[in-house]
Amino acid sequence: MNHQPPVPLGTFPTPVEPAPRLAAALGLGPDDLWVKRDDLTGLGGGGNKIRKLEWTVGAALAEGADTLVTTGAPQSNHARLTAAAGARLGLDVVLVLRGSPGASRSGNLALDGLFGARLAWAGDVDQTGLDAAAADVCARLWAGGARPAPIPFGGSSTLGARGYARCGAELREQLPGLRTAVVALGSGGTMAGLVAALGSGSVLGVDVGALTDPATAVAEFAAPLTTEDVDAEGLRVRRDQVGAGYAALTGPVSEALRLAARTEGLVLDPTYTGRAMAGLRAAVRDGDIRPGERTVFVHTGGLPGLFGHAAAVTFAEEGARTFGE
Repeated sequence: MNHQPPVPLGTFPTPVEPAPRLAAALGLGPDDLWVKRDDLTGLGGGGNKIRKLEWTVGAALAEGADTLVTTGAPQSNHARLTAAAGARLGLDVVLVLRGSPGASRSGNLALDGLFGARLAWAGDVDQTGLDAAAADVCARLWAGGARPAPIPFGGSSTLGARGYARCGAELREQLPGLRTAVVALGSGGTMAGLVAALGSGSVLGVDVGALTDPATAVAEFAAPLTTEDVDAEGLRVRRDQVGAGYAALTGPVSEALRLAARTEGLVLDPTYTGRAMAGLRAAVRDGDIRPGERTVFVHTGGLPGLFGHAAAVTFAEEGARTFGE
């Protein structure tokens, strides 16, 4: 299948860094744990969505689009980076978000405004309702003479997953002998690309609660990109870190945020990478990841989301101690 070449938006390959102090704290050997710094992809504050947007926005440009329309939660990293991509390329951007205006102006929402995106609030809707709201926005744009292109939720599709198949190829070169890549599992495209490149047995996805059935999404996106028979039931997926839901800050995630920060100066977010690190800790405890195996933690970014999450900000601030006390 032929595809429009991706439009360059990020800085690749991203580095892979050792994390020996974090490894020791987790119960791994000093050479066992590495971090793939996909928080350092460059555009718009960085993060994994840039790899997907290179493909999905490239296709939109090939179709003559002048406006990008995408969906997400109010603190969506994908929405923020779609806005940044539009700014880079001179395209208008409309972000269709769950909820109502006024609850927050911090975190990713602040950057959405800085990049010049327009916001369309869809109210309290499920994914079907959000997709319907986005379709309505596209229809209104067409009626007004614009040429909108819908960008899928989370940037996740088989086309977008090609960006993470490339990431998997980078990892093969950077870390020979890699046993497991640990990554947050949200809308499915990031894990799908890694599975296509590295194989189902080499990728551990930690569910963040964005989808009801994320494993099926991963399998659907990955299957066209590999000769391997990808089965949702055969994927390595942990679903024990969702807690009270996508937007909730859990105890294990709080502990993971603090551990990564205080051992490696590594900043995680409370929704994606924090859950992925909590899942990595749990996988070491139950023996799914063992000492002596080369493991990489794929840092997918999301720093602005930390500042848009009131509970996480409070938790972080409480860690500052007054000198002399």
